[in-house]
Amino acid sequence: MRRPEEKAEAKPTSPLVLEIKGNSLDDGPGIRSVVFIKGCPLDCVWCHNPESKKRGSELSFDAELCVACDACIEACEEKALSRRVKGFIRRDRCTLCFRCVEVCPSGALSRVGREMSVAEIMVKVKRDIPFYKNSGGGVTLSGGEPTISIEFLSELTRALKKAKIHTLLETCGLFEMGRFRSMVYPNLNSIYYDIKFADEKLHRKYCGASNKIILENFSTLHELYLKGGVPVLPRTPLVPGITDSEKNISDIADFLRDRKVKKAVLLAYNPLWHEKNDKIGVDNPYSREKKMRSFMTRERIDALKEIYRSAGIETV
Repeated sequence: MRRPEEKAEAKPTSPLVLEIKGNSLDDGPGIRSVVFIKGCPLDCVWCHNPESKKRGSELSFDAELCVACDACIEACEEKALSRRVKGFIRRDRCTLCFRCVEVCPSGALSRVGREMSVAEIMVKVKRDIPFYKNSGGGVTLSGGEPTISIEFLSELTRALKKAKIHTLLETCGLFEMGRFRSMVYPNLNSIYYDIKFADEKLHRKYCGASNKIILENFSTLHELYLKGGVPVLPRTPLVPGITDSEKNISDIADFLRDRKVKKAVLLAYNPLWHEKNDKIGVDNPYSREKKMRSFMTRERIDALKEIYRSAGIETV
């Protein structure tokens, strides 16, 4: 048995896939399939997909689905499961063998992140080609962060382009531009680009990394777009008390205006991410803040959009 202090973490050689979500109407034009890649270079405190942050597989427990049959407890050789433990899983003992998942009859225990080859992904998304064609849709690559492996992303986007599937990339923008431009960019039809802060210190505080490369990469991609390249749509998530200050939105608007950006998105805050942390055993102190558990009012969103409009930027 492994010592308690030796916490397991599966380390994939290529990025894992969280899920492939079909019939999506919220991740780009038309009907789309969304491929969620696991792993992200940022650590945003409000992350709506906290299970996508780590590159390796994780074990998730949904108490609402549990039927208390205890088959998983009997199957666990590490004694990592107990109803006397908060969250049910002793994660310092878990070796991520996933035997408990195999015997769970209700799906309460599940594996987060699976290896999938490009060929396997293509088999799934090609099934919906008729829907893409009839609706003007396609495939959206999301995460996590799809650029976590440029090699894998390059292979996948080339396969999508060969199949004549409209391909949209959702990215945080933290990648090496030279390799991205040569290996991925030529295969894309559209880019949704997250800009969370204009201020580097705030970005470090709330996202765990500098935004210098992110802003530089956006400037490069938007300049390419102005010369006839791939459309780039900047997006800013409105997070209560964090990104939604008039100063931050005004500073981002100034950054965009200086680069002749005409359209951008302010993403309304969705507070339904908190239970995801519980399922994977993450204690996020921001989850305990009342303002982080409420939807943002329409009046507040409209006031922030007005800042963009005053800068000559249309919010879409």
